[in-house]
Amino acid sequence: MAMSPLFPRSERAILLHAQIQEFMHTQVLPAEAEIIGFNAPIAQRWQISPKLEALKSQAKALGLWNLFLPAVSKLSNVEYAELAELMGQSEIGSEVFNCSAPDTGNMEVLHLFGSEAQKQRWLTPLLAGEIRSAFGMTEPDVASSDATNIRCDIRQDGSDWVINGKKWWTSGAMDPRCEILIVMGQTSADAPVHQRQSMLLVPMQTAGVTIKRALSVFGYDDAPHGHAELHFDNVRVPLDSLILGAGRGFEIAQARLGPGRIHHCMRLIGLAERALALMVQRAKSRVVFGRPIAEHGMAQHAIALSRVEIDQARLLTLHAAAQIDQGGAKFAKRAIAMIKIVAPSMACKVIDRAIQIHGGAGVSQDTFLAHAYAAARSLRLADGPDEVHLASLAKMECR
Repeated sequence: MAMSPLFPRSERAILLHAQIQEFMHTQVLPAEAEIIGFNAPIAQRWQISPKLEALKSQAKALGLWNLFLPAVSKLSNVEYAELAELMGQSEIGSEVFNCSAPDTGNMEVLHLFGSEAQKQRWLTPLLAGEIRSAFGMTEPDVASSDATNIRCDIRQDGSDWVINGKKWWTSGAMDPRCEILIVMGQTSADAPVHQRQSMLLVPMQTAGVTIKRALSVFGYDDAPHGHAELHFDNVRVPLDSLILGAGRGFEIAQARLGPGRIHHCMRLIGLAERALALMVQRAKSRVVFGRPIAEHGMAQHAIALSRVEIDQARLLTLHAAAQIDQGGAKFAKRAIAMIKIVAPSMACKVIDRAIQIHGGAGVSQDTFLAHAYAAARSLRLADGPDEVHLASLAKMECR
């Protein structure tokens, strides 16, 4: 997983790449099975592995911490993107470095748009890794791929905002460390279509916030992080819980999603690289019909196609990151749409080929592949489904 020679980076970024690569291979990947297995017993389903917390302390002590946030890390989006690929090899990788979603997006929102009081109360402990957070946008009762449909009701009542509605796929809300939600809801049904929604900070322990159930992805509940359906029943928060201003939810969302999509795509590339490496290892070590699988044409086809597709996706994603560095997320809108179409689909195909070459082992718990496929497939829906990005890209081409 060498760094791309086509995109310049600082000496510090090169050093960080080497440090994270070593930490992933010597600390994170060897501990992965133990950390994931910690939550297997029902009694420990929603508890935090002490081993995971120990790894986070080690990474923090080494300065491998909060690298996603340019104001803290002084890294460009291109430089961080290549680090996100390394972290993405494991489902626990990003959290070890305090660089996992949805915390990254929420911290970016607070950094860019939060008041000083909001930053002190929530951003500081998030950056320290003392708490975690969740982001409530998607709703079960409306087609949330069109975010103008968001109907969670937010109304002012004296010195409070009162929230009523439902959210689901609120990733991280099941986590016992999750203390704060950023909730997007409708504050004005009569305003122009993109000025109807606002974002509020809602502490998890606020009266009226109810976790109705944990949601599973292809049977995985992703404990202890999880994905929740939340109900808000006359939830009251102070007026100063509003982020940036009333009607500015879409503005915040666009700023949040630009770099976030780079991070998601690069993590998927890291996952696909790991799947390809496992595919090659399996193909070279298993013998069928008198020859290693790697000597059969179908396996060679799968391996070669996977290499081409991974490298294509990486170059396109780094190009999008470079455009954000050059002119911001709005300037990079076209490239961001392209990577969100390409990267999740690529990861699904590569992981699927690896599963096929592994046979029955590929769909079992004996490799990381089945869970990796579930994660990659869900990202064809998260942060906007493929169809939304395809439509957006087509409109830009036609213009």
